[in-house]
Amino acid sequence: MQAKQLAALLDEPACSHNSKAKSGCTPPKPGASDGGCAFDGAQIALLPIADVAHIVHGSIACAGSSWDNRGTRSSGPTLYRIGMTTDLTEQDVIMGQGEKRLFHSIAQAIRDYSPAAVFVYNTCVPALIGDDFEAVCRAATTHFSLPVIPVDSAGFYGTKNLGNRLAGEAMFKHVIGTAEPEPVAAELQRPGIQVHDINLIGEYNIAGEFWQVLPLLDELGLRILCTLSGDARFHQVQTMHRAEANMVVCAKALLNVARKMQEHYGIPWFEGSFYGVEDTSDALRSLARLLQDPDLTQRTEQLIAREEARIHTLLAPGGRG
Repeated sequence: MQAKQLAALLDEPACSHNSKAKSGCTPPKPGASDGGCAFDGAQIALLPIADVAHIVHGSIACAGSSWDNRGTRSSGPTLYRIGMTTDLTEQDVIMGQGEKRLFHSIAQAIRDYSPAAVFVYNTCVPALIGDDFEAVCRAATTHFSLPVIPVDSAGFYGTKNLGNRLAGEAMFKHVIGTAEPEPVAAELQRPGIQVHDINLIGEYNIAGEFWQVLPLLDELGLRILCTLSGDARFHQVQTMHRAEANMVVCAKALLNVARKMQEHYGIPWFEGSFYGVEDTSDALRSLARLLQDPDLTQRTEQLIAREEARIHTLLAPGGRG
């Protein structure tokens, strides 16, 4: 990745840093990782996509950098829990075997696991020796008739936060907008309730926490096209461009995705949280406001009043809480 492309990611227009005197996020200092490198940030941002084969192109040490470290949960496939790497050695580097090993690794992953797609994460060693991993991904996509997505995330590019944005760039460039969502399921269609499609960006379903909020959204008639990336499937990421609103849960991670989706697809977005009663209520109200549906607004206020009353009862002296 070119220096000017990395600089553009650090100078994120939607980031709060850009309202300060010094525009842009702080660039990394030489040798600093600030809690994780760019590869680390890219992989943990995308690893929860559960039906994808995640291949680390680099030395074996990089493969152990982020595997399952967020404790994200899946309601179905568990392919994301299988660590895959090209395991480059000194001999591979000297003999220029990196690209060949990558192609064979992609072939093995497809043959053994039949993934919905393959994500390839570039790391420091192949980036330094000049492996054209993007060309390998294009060739593999054509040869296997399966999406093979390059994630250019060499660790020396910068910090973990920059890696999050690199992951978002890869999704926006190669995945989002490449498929259409399924029709609304019959069980979601209820008389008098219009179903609205939304995305949650930067929601990772750590320890299954999002599953506690999902029933509230279902009750309101809000269909989640995709959570990028907790408990997500590759096809869901492809359909994100059809959402009516985006909620950014972790702003530092994938803010660039929400901004670019607004610019290219006209999808409004806001930053919100599901931690705590007040934040959850504010998030639901913000979704209703963006969707501009008076009936949804009314149902949202009724649901919030009911849930807040229930929680206050549980927390009151003598309550079951």
